[in-house]
Amino acid sequence: MTTEFKQIVIVLFSIFLMSCSSDEMPSQNNFTVVPPTTTTPATPVVTSINYLALGDSYTIGQSVCETCRYPEQLKASLKALYPQNSISLNVIAATGWTTTNLISEINAQNPKSNYDLVTLLIGVNNQYQGRNFSIYEKEFPELVTKAISLAKGDKKNVIVLSIPDYAYTPFGKIQMQGQGEKISAEINKYNTFAENYCSNNNVVFVSITDITRQGLLNPGLVAGDGLHPSESAYTLFTERILPKVKIALQN
Repeated sequence: MTTEFKQIVIVLFSIFLMSCSSDEMPSQNNFTVVPPTTTTPATPVVTSINYLALGDSYTIGQSVCETCRYPEQLKASLKALYPQNSISLNVIAATGWTTTNLISEINAQNPKSNYDLVTLLIGVNNQYQGRNFSIYEKEFPELVTKAISLAKGDKKNVIVLSIPDYAYTPFGKIQMQGQGEKISAEINKYNTFAENYCSNNNVVFVSITDITRQGLLNPGLVAGDGLHPSESAYTLFTERILPKVKIALQN
């Protein structure tokens, strides 16, 4: 083999090796692009529930212990349902208050509009004091509007309770001298107006009047003063309200 021929063979072999090496190298066009990993933000966890109860003696719990009244029982029920949350309760109510009194006191206290739940039970003293029904027709809607404002502007967080019927108590039977039918008819008028207003404005209305109308047949539903609901009656109130509250807090 001549020297020239050897050189030709070497050159051809070198070209062959370079070609094989080039084929083995990965092409940039074959690279797989891996998208960056994304993390879905976690849903915020509610850690507190602020509850405001508006009303009169039925809300303050006249003649029963402080923890016996329905707002306190509702607070305890919420704590059992949501043990990881702190539950706060503010009550604006007093025995004898009418719608006018409640409006005045809310304006005086000027509470913050940061409540997750607001309940409203008012009107029995308008009826008991013989005030003109037109006052309730004007002021009840004002109170509902105010309650919505205090509930962060969300009407789903407001629950209105019907007025109890004190005609079915020893006080109503004895002290009111046979006016039971008149009292019940007027209570019905107030409750019908309130329920219709709430229905027309998509506000939750819970009727508890029928519970109080068992007071003469079941004396255990009446407090020691013979007039106001007992702890047992307030427990029944709470059991009826709680399902609506759970729905409100889920929204």
